[in-house]
Amino acid sequence: MDSKRRVVITGLGVASPIGLGIEPTWEALLEGRCGLGRIETFDPQKFPCRVGGELAPFKPGDYIPKSYRKSVKVMSRDIQIAVCCAYMAIKDAGLVTKCLVDRGEADGETNVKSVRLGANIGAGLICADLQELAGALATAAAPDGTFDLKKWGGEGMTNITPLWLLKFLPNMLACHVTIVHDAQGPSNTITCGEASSHLAIGEAFRTIARGDCDVAICGGAESKMNPMATARFQVMGYLNPDGNDDPEHACRPFGANRSGTVPAEGGGLVILESLEHAQQRGARIYAELVGFGAGSDIQGWTQPAPSGRGVMLAMQKALKDAGTAPDAVDLAVPFGSGHVAHDAAEIAAWNSVFGDRLAEMPAVMTHGAMGINGAGSGAIDFAVAVMALCHGVAPPSVNADNLDVACGFKFATAGPVDARIDQAISTAHTLGGGQAAALVVRRFGE
Repeated sequence: MDSKRRVVITGLGVASPIGLGIEPTWEALLEGRCGLGRIETFDPQKFPCRVGGELAPFKPGDYIPKSYRKSVKVMSRDIQIAVCCAYMAIKDAGLVTKCLVDRGEADGETNVKSVRLGANIGAGLICADLQELAGALATAAAPDGTFDLKKWGGEGMTNITPLWLLKFLPNMLACHVTIVHDAQGPSNTITCGEASSHLAIGEAFRTIARGDCDVAICGGAESKMNPMATARFQVMGYLNPDGNDDPEHACRPFGANRSGTVPAEGGGLVILESLEHAQQRGARIYAELVGFGAGSDIQGWTQPAPSGRGVMLAMQKALKDAGTAPDAVDLAVPFGSGHVAHDAAEIAAWNSVFGDRLAEMPAVMTHGAMGINGAGSGAIDFAVAVMALCHGVAPPSVNADNLDVACGFKFATAGPVDARIDQAISTAHTLGGGQAAALVVRRFGE
């Protein structure tokens, strides 16, 4: 990276089941709060797993200009979360974009060139609104109640708005965010499951480092609080069916008694900037992003390679990119889903790369408190890694008090632990498909 531009983190926007905003989320982590409970968004009674991590109520209109509020009707829940996170990240970074000007929150002058403002946002397979779809399908029923294709073509489809599909295309997260903030720089959408956020942040990192833009909005968002999304997780065998009577202990990443994960919603978008751009505008700098790596294992769509090869490769590449060694890393932020096989593979990967170092450095995992937020999961973890580095504190990890004997992580359980953190590494991997990614952040120094 010596011949490339340095990249720093200046803004964090997070929406999680334990807080709306980075500060509320961070405070909830420090207090060891759990955001899991019985699913309220829909009736989960017929699902084996009826526990989830839901966001507190919010209005998307509070995060966009008044003139753009008509567009909310074509925003899926995933898009709404992304728009919310983007606004919070922009505000946290002290940036002034078209959105803030149009909302009357700035004096009319932006402090970032639109053509130099990019966006890389991770997205999931957005689920259709079943009530909306069912209403149209009902008009295509034959007299005996079966589906009639001719009636669907003649009558049913006319009961769906022509813009219906725009609510469910994965690239629409980035579409709305870039329109609202007038981001005309490089833009891309990453759809690699739970690894999407890390991959999106990594791509933005590369884009800024090579000089193609100065600022990037990057991360990911997704809602699994939908019958279709929950059903997919259930069919793949990822969910814990035994936590319904005790939601707060339903997700136990790396636990000796882990038995599956819990679906959730949320996400995070962060602001990356070239160091020069951030310094020129006098920005507050959280940390420096110094390494990115990606890897994959191709053993299967649902079961990872026992060696955790994809995660191992991602970490090795990220450390090499950062020009650092495992012994110089001070904080580990592993993914940890609570799924038996995936956690075992991840444990193997971390042990392979860090060995005895794992027992010496603090570690943080968030999903015991919030479940799996799909494509938004990694961005939340990344933001937590940045906050831990900045504050010199490793927050406690919920449900980390009975770990797998093979697990070498040093999680805090009784409360926050003060620690000198100069470098941290965060990883993410898909629960289907084999993709993995890792990011290394460093305490900022001139």
